[in-house]
Amino acid sequence: MFSHVNVGITDFERSYAFYAAVMTALGFELRVREPQAQWAGWAAPGSRRPLFFIGLPYDRQPASPGNGGMTAFLAATREAVDLCHAAALDMGGRSEGMPGLRPHYHPDYYGAYFRDPDGNKICVCCHEPAPLR
Repeated sequence: MFSHVNVGITDFERSYAFYAAVMTALGFELRVREPQAQWAGWAAPGSRRPLFFIGLPYDRQPASPGNGGMTAFLAATREAVDLCHAAALDMGGRSEGMPGLRPHYHPDYYGAYFRDPDGNKICVCCHEPAPLR
């Protein structure tokens, strides 16, 4: 459905460090990093698209998060949700909802929410049932 998603940032090196940790926790791979152009992008292993990009706004005006806007990443496991949320907080993100079940969405929805250093709202969620023990 999507070709790519882009999130506006204000400080490339800070945002790159933040998202590199988040993407690593999710198992996504860096596809492009151009510090001179101040943008970078990641995708799932073995796929070309969709891509998730960070970068300064094209018009070079200040980046600002939208009211009601959110980017949600699909995690393969609940453990990946936990790892990603922890990595986001370790890198200066702000929690908007600890990892856990959200049964009001559906019985197996396990998600976490945080804001990046620029205030962009990010969700990480897994739709799979808990593994059998």
